Amino acid sequence: MGAAHYGFAHAEGGVTAPAGFLAAGVSAGLKKSGRRDVCVLAAGRLCPAAAVFTTSATAAPPVLLSREHIAGGMLRAVVVNAGNANACTGEPGLTAARAMADVAASALGCEPSDVAVCSTGVIGVPLPVDLVTAGIAEAVDLLDSTRGEDAAEAIMTTDTFVKQVALSVEANGRTFTVGGMAKGSGMIKPDMATMLAFITTDAPLSSRACDDVLRSAVARSFNRITVDSDTSTNDTCILMASGAEGGPTLEPGSAGYEAVEAAVLEVATALAKMVVRDGEGATKFVTITVTGAADEVDAERAAFAVADSPLVKTALFGEDANWGRVAMAVGKSGARLDPARLRIVFAGILTCENGTAVAFDETEAALALAATDIVVEADLGAGDAEATVWTCDFSYDYVKINGDYRT
Repeated sequence: MGAAHYGFAHAEGGVTAPAGFLAAGVSAGLKKSGRRDVCVLAAGRLCPAAAVFTTSATAAPPVLLSREHIAGGMLRAVVVNAGNANACTGEPGLTAARAMADVAASALGCEPSDVAVCSTGVIGVPLPVDLVTAGIAEAVDLLDSTRGEDAAEAIMTTDTFVKQVALSVEANGRTFTVGGMAKGSGMIKPDMATMLAFITTDAPLSSRACDDVLRSAVARSFNRITVDSDTSTNDTCILMASGAEGGPTLEPGSAGYEAVEAAVLEVATALAKMVVRDGEGATKFVTITVTGAADEVDAERAAFAVADSPLVKTALFGEDANWGRVAMAVGKSGARLDPARLRIVFAGILTCENGTAVAFDETEAALALAATDIVVEADLGAGDAEATVWTCDFSYDYVKINGDYRT
């Protein structure tokens, strides 16, 4: 399934671009800045849904509760708070997460089990339940199809810009819309999704189809990004399908199904790239492509080794074509490679061929690395498989942001 042959058209509204969805974001007082920090995303009715969560053994109470609620493959709404992760908070944290679902369910007229709960922010601090539940009630009162951006703003923590996108795609005379929003800037190497991501569609998908489509998209988008190699306690990615397009349920293998699958991947990839571009303190958007691998697992392993290396990332910040750090990273990755065939290209400049240095113009290299978008390529010389991972550099600001994040 390639996205290239689909004529995607951009739509306005983010998660509320697809018919059948409403959203709102409010300020409940969790953020010192006074900015929006609680949001509600709701479908007009209970609808098929799927979710992918963090693989962390210290998963937060909202994740534990949402895993239970999504088990039946249906959701009515998602409620989110920013500014407090409600993580490592024990039984009181689970009680707080349940309170969030209870308030939303009461206001929407559904069951608490129809509501997924997400939190993001500082770990280990008790959630101010009264503030959050009041915010949820206020947000439900404000639900509207024009407030997708307000919701996207409300899930931000250290993010510097709102991350949302929507597009439509046609197949067999039917038009389907997919929208999404995400938050994430640091603590990004999901092993599932990103910090938080929510995708909506008006396509009529079954719960099983939602799960298949979401997992396929996550594997090639959110699971291919890294800012600092750290997996959050709260990572959650949810897909909801309202079916408001109105036609018959899409069957796997049909043109409509494949078009929606491609659109979900396109939205997920766009959001994932936004997270990397907004990496804490980032000055470069970096594409790491590994080719010539024995298999895709090796290719991905080697690409992440390069993308996660602090030495590679600081060299990129310093605009130094220090290809030896790439050779080091792929060498330690555990991926099979032929040292005598290793080839490395930095920002379009060949720096290593057949495992040894190639003379290059340092001035030309510095100029190429001064660009905002950088591509680093490594051919392992061991096969035909390849993988691409997106990352960013490490700057002085990354240390500053994370050095005083909690205080």
